Amino acid sequence: MKSGLGRGLNALLSASQENQKSEEDSGLPAGILMVDIRKIEPNPGQPRQYFEESSLEELAESMKTYGVISPLVVKDNGGHYSIIAGERRYRAARIAKLTEVPVIVKDYTDGDILQVALIENIQRQDLTSIEEALCYKRLMDDFFFSTEDIATKVGKNKHAVISALHLLELDPRAQALAGEGKLTASHAKVLLTVEDGDLQAACANTIVEEGLSVRGAEVMIAVALKDAARQEPKEKDDEPQLSEEVIYAYRKAEDDLKQVFGSKVNIRPGKKKGRIEIEYYSPDELDRLLLLLGKVKS
Repeated sequence: MKSGLGRGLNALLSASQENQKSEEDSGLPAGILMVDIRKIEPNPGQPRQYFEESSLEELAESMKTYGVISPLVVKDNGGHYSIIAGERRYRAARIAKLTEVPVIVKDYTDGDILQVALIENIQRQDLTSIEEALCYKRLMDDFFFSTEDIATKVGKNKHAVISALHLLELDPRAQALAGEGKLTASHAKVLLTVEDGDLQAACANTIVEEGLSVRGAEVMIAVALKDAARQEPKEKDDEPQLSEEVIYAYRKAEDDLKQVFGSKVNIRPGKKKGRIEIEYYSPDELDRLLLLLGKVKS
């Protein structure tokens, strides 16, 4: 199913126009049609779930003056059309009460449509961090893409893809806030240092309610973790008592190691000894980490 998709979205959208409809003397570029907006329906598999109303309103105002500048990409279903790429423009056009919109008709398989929808959204960089991570996961689950495949298609570093996938480890309540765009990817990564689901969700709500910066979130989480540790019975007496400054220093060291390894890192300090934990997401990622640590030959 990956054949023909090796060059990503641009290759798909520049494919042969033989199956596209056109109208003579329409004044439109070849391959572009004006279609009654009532004959167009959204893609039920649309990866993007959150559309900011204020942003749609701004786009709609622009459309009232300039129209829809970039055509929607659609599939012809016998006189009615399903959106492959461009649902945000479609929604804004409806708000602007446009009766027709420009479209490019493509004869894609259902698998191609999903891939285009996923890749188009990622490349436009207007997804929330969770929506982006879910796009990556669907490409892996539905089309057996590796993290390298995804990185190549969307023009990102493989480690950025892996880092985004780690956000799906967040508590569902924190994921929901990130999915609505109320938490940035940086905030979400900081929250991953909180393993307890209830505490993580509480910290996520505090970040949103107080409008904390990433640095402010780090300090708040460090204090929350320290307070939670005081309330829990100690199973071992070798855990050191750390100041907020030292806790922050450990968190900073963890972030630095994440940059080196491209994976989540936890530092577990102790009175006599500590340990460093490096997480991996797949066998391929384990192989990569072993190569970095010099345990296997490339």
